[in-house]
Amino acid sequence: MSPDEDRTGGFETGGWAAPYYEGVMDQVRLHAMSEPYDMIFGRTTYDQFAGHWPNVPSDDAVGAMMNSATKHVASTRGNGLDWQNSHHLGVDAPTAVKALKQQDGPLLQIHGSWRLIQSLLAHDLIDEFRLWTFPVVVGEGKRLFEIDMPVGELDLIKAAHSSSGVTMGIYRRRR
Repeated sequence: MSPDEDRTGGFETGGWAAPYYEGVMDQVRLHAMSEPYDMIFGRTTYDQFAGHWPNVPSDDAVGAMMNSATKHVASTRGNGLDWQNSHHLGVDAPTAVKALKQQDGPLLQIHGSWRLIQSLLAHDLIDEFRLWTFPVVVGEGKRLFEIDMPVGELDLIKAAHSSSGVTMGIYRRRR
């Protein structure tokens, strides 16, 4: 959440979420991290998270959850996955994620990783969205939903808001 968090594509307005984060991690912990889960990351998001979460104090509840979860990383390179419990998915992420979804195991969550989300959406591999909307207009940046994404309906499962005006919506894909 620093101004330099992700400057790819010439994005110069990083850090925009920081002033609104009051109460958001409490929502995340309560609504998105309350049951066991594994994580799926694209390489850029993995590198950002791996640079932060292993260094938080051991008594940080979110850090403990993040650090103990299994991390599956979609990347063209498998080296440098040093964050504990990290595994390379290989270069064909949709096939690897489809196989993970067919196994018994905890919930699979994607954090960030907008390009990976678009790829998995195109293969109909995302069942639920847990979205936090911040009360700020950035005007540029990455799109979660590209123009050529398949049309699909969502059902609102849960909604809440933080004291800073951030809204949370949990939506399940209608099948």
